[in-house]
Amino acid sequence: MTGPSETSSQRRALALARQEWLRNGVLGLFLHWGMRTSPPYTDVRAWEAAVTAGGWNAGHWVDRAVALRASHLVLASFHSRLGYVRVWPSRVPGSPSTRRDFLGELVSAARSKGVRVLLYMTDDPRWHDETGVGLLDSAAYSAHKGAPVDLTTRDGFGAFAYDNFAEVMRLYPDLAGFWIDRENAYWRRSGLYDRIRAERPEWLLVSNDQDHPPGDATMDVVAPGVTASADVPHLTESCFTVTGGWWHAGGDPAVDHGRVIGRIIANAGSSTKSLLAFGARHDGGFPPNQESFIGFAASYLDAIWESVGGTEGRGSVRGHVLLGGARQGDAVTIVATARRDDAGRHYLHVLGRPSGDAIRVEDCGPRVLSVRDVRTGESLAFAQSGGHLTISGITAWDAHDTVFALRTARTPSGTASPRPAAPENIPHHRSEGNSS
Repeated sequence: MTGPSETSSQRRALALARQEWLRNGVLGLFLHWGMRTSPPYTDVRAWEAAVTAGGWNAGHWVDRAVALRASHLVLASFHSRLGYVRVWPSRVPGSPSTRRDFLGELVSAARSKGVRVLLYMTDDPRWHDETGVGLLDSAAYSAHKGAPVDLTTRDGFGAFAYDNFAEVMRLYPDLAGFWIDRENAYWRRSGLYDRIRAERPEWLLVSNDQDHPPGDATMDVVAPGVTASADVPHLTESCFTVTGGWWHAGGDPAVDHGRVIGRIIANAGSSTKSLLAFGARHDGGFPPNQESFIGFAASYLDAIWESVGGTEGRGSVRGHVLLGGARQGDAVTIVATARRDDAGRHYLHVLGRPSGDAIRVEDCGPRVLSVRDVRTGESLAFAQSGGHLTISGITAWDAHDTVFALRTARTPSGTASPRPAAPENIPHHRSEGNSS
């Protein structure tokens, strides 16, 4: 539990321990799935029957996560636009709840494959009668609490959600945490986060609230650009849709492979985790274009995994494509990553498919010993001088992300050594094969 008795170093150590699995990951799957998935339902029993009859199986989602090397799944069913449905047999009345324990089945299936599950929680009651059918039952919840509570108000819904947080913590110890879609003031006033820290200290708390309080020591993952406590480490996660819609609204929208791959790589270049939103149908399956993308991305990312998995981002790098030594068009988008377990291994990701046979980038300092095309294994010629690194002889530009592995010199301590003061401008052709 976070409190005044804990020192800054203790809070930091605790946070790093529970964040380790996500810090080592690259991406997760964001699954929006509920009663308002197309075609929409207003009766939870009818929806549950349709889901079961359709053959829903938690293993389908888990297998897709494993194929993409995803570290986690986020299940968004208790969602304001999806019917506020609790996909577990809840004893807290107030919104639809299933008899079948879909959440428990998912957590169990995921755990068996080394995948974590986080549960999405909403704070928003305003869509309770979006279709003209009220989905929040204030009378039932008031009877449960022994006092009048209006679930259509922020405070009333905050109290209801608080009880669901507590129930989930009690029922599902193997859950990995909560993904919180904006905060409710009631939760902070009632000490919810301290309770979670006390009862489930190993769980992650994710918040996408841009109004996240500065200096917060409770959240592990925050939205990009949010200012948080300096003495407690935080991760950032960027969630985005693969088709443009958060949940399945019918049809089979196209997936722009280049856009999604580019977003994953760009995020990796800033040490930001990617959360890819897929819209599952009621039976748990994804429309054909999404299934096809998963198959494509699994193979595509596998070929370059060394350059994204187990790495830290080194930001964007300014550079240009050359043809016959002449600069071609505008600057290209290049991001850099570096291995955590090897200070002498760096990667340059050239996004998109440029036209040219060489690339010149700003020299980041370390002396380069060799350059390899990660996909082809081909050793490439390079020259390092005048504050730039030029890689030449490129004939295999990838459509989405051409990746170059750089082996750099290291000092005895294991850190990359700076380039010598005297410019080194002799082209190199050293082969490094598959060594790392």
